[in-house]
Amino acid sequence: MALEVFHKDETLQMRRKLIGQSCRLFFSRDPVKIVRARGQYLYDENGMQYLDCISNVQHVGHCHPSLTQDAAAQMDLLNSNTRFLHDNIVLNILQNLFFFLQCFYEANDLALRLARQYTRHQDVIVLDHAYHGHLTSLIDISPYKFRKLEGQKEWVHVAPLPDTYHGIYREDHPDPGQAYADTVKSLIDEAHKKGRKISSFFAESLPSVGGQIIFPTGYCKRIAEYVREAGGVYVADEIQTGFGRVGSHFWAFQLQGEDFCPDIVTMGKPIGNGHPIACVATTEEIAAAFTASGVEYFNTFGGNPVSCAIGLAVLDVIEKEDLRGNAVRVGGHLKQLLLQLQTKHPLIGDVRGVGLFIGMELVKDRASRKPATEEAAHLVRRLKEERIVMSTDGPWDSVIKFKPPMCFSIEDAERVCTCIDQILRESAISHQYVQIVTSLALGGTRILVVLESGIVFLVCRVDYAFWQKQELWVSPCDYNKLHSCCQLPRQSHGLHISSPDGTK
Repeated sequence: MALEVFHKDETLQMRRKLIGQSCRLFFSRDPVKIVRARGQYLYDENGMQYLDCISNVQHVGHCHPSLTQDAAAQMDLLNSNTRFLHDNIVLNILQNLFFFLQCFYEANDLALRLARQYTRHQDVIVLDHAYHGHLTSLIDISPYKFRKLEGQKEWVHVAPLPDTYHGIYREDHPDPGQAYADTVKSLIDEAHKKGRKISSFFAESLPSVGGQIIFPTGYCKRIAEYVREAGGVYVADEIQTGFGRVGSHFWAFQLQGEDFCPDIVTMGKPIGNGHPIACVATTEEIAAAFTASGVEYFNTFGGNPVSCAIGLAVLDVIEKEDLRGNAVRVGGHLKQLLLQLQTKHPLIGDVRGVGLFIGMELVKDRASRKPATEEAAHLVRRLKEERIVMSTDGPWDSVIKFKPPMCFSIEDAERVCTCIDQILRESAISHQYVQIVTSLALGGTRILVVLESGIVFLVCRVDYAFWQKQELWVSPCDYNKLHSCCQLPRQSHGLHISSPDGTK
């Protein structure tokens, strides 16, 4: 098969003409044309290799030979309607009840139906900035989408994202898990006052679109208690995080402890390594209530023999290649490298994550934690020039996300961090460090006397938050303003301090 039918420019022109413009490309200003891939590497039409740091869908690596061989063998033998009896759909299922589908959004839609049928309630609690799919039913429970469209439905209740970096309860709170869980309890109480009933709490086990968020300890367990007391169920969306991405566990919800288990779990994307297959797992009781409705559920090709053969091959590769162990080793090394970069570059406000699910948040200054959206976009563009594929997430697109194929290596992690270090040193994006020597009040104006590179500067109109601190991080724009101020010999900083016009 030819790797390229059209020249890149022609392909781009045809896509713009023939494909809906809401279907956006990565790097839309200068798209990358990918013609083949293997493992964690992508190759463009000129044979240039790109390191893929974001394709969590290709869970065990692009075009894994075991998967392609098993898929081709099964396709050559049988690929039938799922209402014919076949072994593949029941292999490796040990407990619980499963429904197989073709895509993750079908899984989340079915989970919504299961919860409502079982509880006989309608209302759903979701997290702010959540995304669960693009079906109408799922846009309704995805604040990330519905706030740009028709808005929030009366049966949807939005809880604060349990973000201990930007949220209402931060890392210095004595028990942020309990505090954030109590916000969900308040939503339940408010709904009950209006005569409404909760069918489910619906959340990703680690919010991705929300900015690679790690739930505080105890959060999910407490919410499950509140929701079940209200007659609802807990739905864990493992579309992004399932199948060992967190390393220490097979499912991300297990990070909350052995005594926590959701009522419904949805999975997709990595289960087929890019092949369209998804799944919903639930209890016998919930599945029985769904059956009791008398409405048959079938999905013509969800769980067909070929899809299941691929899913089984994915499970085999995860085990045989110790990809969970790799996530622990490489993910841990990557996180440590990023934390080291954080000590060198004030633009890096936070590094969080587990396994190969990591976020690096950029901020304009660490005191206010104002998101550095433009700087994050610049970093992604520059990494692309270094042939590293990266993207942003979070409410302000200020979080650099790492969700690579699980075969990502130590060398890959070091290469990425070396490039990030180099790029952050560039004057266009790097912030500067200065030390506050003292502060003065002159003519009613607060003046900071700061020391940088052996030269004293006077800085006016600095936020009060900085006055009592011993260090100050300034953006490139502010740094230029700083250098336009008065410059004095270092030894004079406590004595004769002149203003820019020369007056004392």
